[in-house]
Amino acid sequence: MAKQPIKKNQEVETTGHQWDGIEEYNNPLPRWWLWTFYACIVWGLWYVIAYPAWPLVQGATAGYKGWSTRANVAAELAEAEAANAAINAKLEAVELTEISGDPELQGYATSAGNAVFKTWCAQCHGSGAAGAKGYPNLLDNDWLWGGTIEDIHTTIAHGIRNTEDPDARYSQMPAFGDILETAQIDQVVNYVMSMSGEPQDASMVAEGQTVFMDNCAACHGEAGEGDIYQGAPNLADAIWLYGGSFDTIKETVTYSRFGVMPPMGGADLSEAEIRAVAIYVHQLGGGE
Repeated sequence: MAKQPIKKNQEVETTGHQWDGIEEYNNPLPRWWLWTFYACIVWGLWYVIAYPAWPLVQGATAGYKGWSTRANVAAELAEAEAANAAINAKLEAVELTEISGDPELQGYATSAGNAVFKTWCAQCHGSGAAGAKGYPNLLDNDWLWGGTIEDIHTTIAHGIRNTEDPDARYSQMPAFGDILETAQIDQVVNYVMSMSGEPQDASMVAEGQTVFMDNCAACHGEAGEGDIYQGAPNLADAIWLYGGSFDTIKETVTYSRFGVMPPMGGADLSEAEIRAVAIYVHQLGGGE
């Protein structure tokens, strides 16, 4: 007759579950843990009611407290604008050329313009304003539309070749691939390269000069010095917006370029902010 297993006295009951001879004790959770858990549930329900919580199609539930991070930021911005209202009004009223003569106003405009630049301009021109391919370097003295403080202000306010602002600076280079033969394009590219460096094929320079005078000099000038009133770049200073290699210049001549800058005036920046960033850009070293 098999012996019956001796049951040991257990202080805690088991759940009845058994696996591979191992039984699970039915240990209740500590009361402090349970009360903490219940308190978290109550707090969570209160939070859902009190603060924005459930996302909706066009926002979220507002909560009875009406709290909003956006509202807090807006209030802080309004407070800052109110604090700077007087100096901003002065910045808008004074002549652009006179700002540099007022140390306080110049200092404020430079500091504010730096903040505006990093927010609105650095994406294209770089955080240090050195530009990139297709985006002008604002540190040198090579300006497509002029580098005086007034010129810079106009460019920032109205932009370039955009369709939003009727006063945007506008010019368009024709695509000479539809006008000139391939051989003529090669010739004029070599001539343009000879203005500031070495051409790829010196034997084409003479013919290229003829092509240039007939097709390009009207905008870029007979010496290739450019024209800021048309936004025509200087071709004789070895500063290239898209690159100065033979292939790149040939691509430019063949297909043209059409860079667009949005207008920053109106809904984006206030007049004071436009003036501030114009002052900041002008004092970087490249402004005329």
